[in-house]
Parts: sequence; structure tokens; C-alpha cells
Amino acid sequence: MGNKCVVVGLTGQTGAGKTTVSTMLRDRGYFIIDADVVARQVVERGRDCLLDLTVEFGAGILNADGTLNRRKLGAMVFEDRQKRTRLGQITFPYIQREIKERIAEYAAGGGQVVFLDAPTLLESGSDSFCDKVVSVIATEELRLKRLLERDLRYTREEIENRIAAQHEDAYYVSRSHFVIRNDGDMVNLRVQVVEMLERCCPDIALPETKQAEGE
Repeated sequence: MGNKCVVVGLTGQTGAGKTTVSTMLRDRGYFIIDADVVARQVVERGRDCLLDLTVEFGAGILNADGTLNRRKLGAMVFEDRQKRTRLGQITFPYIQREIKERIAEYAAGGGQVVFLDAPTLLESGSDSFCDKVVSVIATEELRLKRLLERDLRYTREEIENRIAAQHEDAYYVSRSHFVIRNDGDMVNLRVQVVEMLERCCPDIALPETKQAEGE
């Protein structure tokens, strides 16, 4: 796989603040692979993954132009645990293959650490190829408040269903090397991110530090 590259999986509950943490890391110069972006790419029109989904869930999940109607598929699987499981069984292998290729390419170029931003990191088994796992969690009340303010396209019921489909704190705590509790302000969150970097990547220089040395 080329040079050894530390892979840190970043996951957490919906509305806990994982995206905010990912943005902080990106702003610091770290290489981020967004599994959500990869997941959207593997189900683009004409891709094998979308064909497999259509066979499993029916043509009703497609828009008139043959693209995936995410809202219809989401409503279908979030109401049925077995369908959620089947969705993962179909999509995860495609997503993981793409992610591993990107990690290998980054490592071959001399990259030292990559953060894999993946909401279903643990459920998909993608933590198996991560050196460290970091989870971002928050209280259910706070997550609901954030999602109601952020995702205006969804109803309160839809958001509550998504939260209900999430694991409790203990699930993440027991499977992580570091847990960020995002129940405070941004200053507190930044402090925890710095602590996480010191704990999970102690021997790797910050990207901006390396850049400064080269100037």
C-alpha cells in the first residue's frame, strides 16, 4: 500500500457535530475523506451500486431521469431495520473499495495521516482498516435542536426517526480510542480536537507546521 499512512476514523451521532470537527481538521491542513461524498458518487446514474439498489428496493427509488431519489430511499429504510441492514450490505462494499483506493493513493504520495469522516464507520466495519477511531457525541436534546435548525427540508418526525435509528453514547464510547463530547461551546470543542490530535497522532507534525518550515 506504499508508505504507511495513519488512518483515523471519525464518526458519531447525527447532529453531534462530526462535520464541524471534520471542518476544523480540514482547516488545519489535514487530508479528509468524506464517506458521504463517496457514498453519493457510487450511486450516481449508471453505476453498478445504483443498479443493485434498484433491483433490491424497486424502481420507485429513482427519479424520472434515472438518478437516485435519496429522500424516498431514506424514508423507506429508516422505518425498517431490515431494509437499513440490506442497504448497508449493498452499498458498503462499493464505498469501502473507493475509500481504500483514495487512502492508497494519498499514502503513495507521502501522506502521513488521513481522517475518514464516516457516519456509519462502525456499522459498516470500516473501522477495521482504521488505526484509530474518534467519535463525536452529544445529548439527544441538543442533537434534535441542531438538526431542526439545520435540516429545514425534513420534518420534525423525519428527524426524530433518524435520531431514533442512531446508537446510544455507550456504543461509540466502547468502540473508540477517543471521544469528543460536543455539548459545550466552540472553544471547548477546539480544545478537545487538539487533545485528540495529541492522543491519536502524537508523532505526526501538524500540516501547517510542515508548511511553515518549508517557507
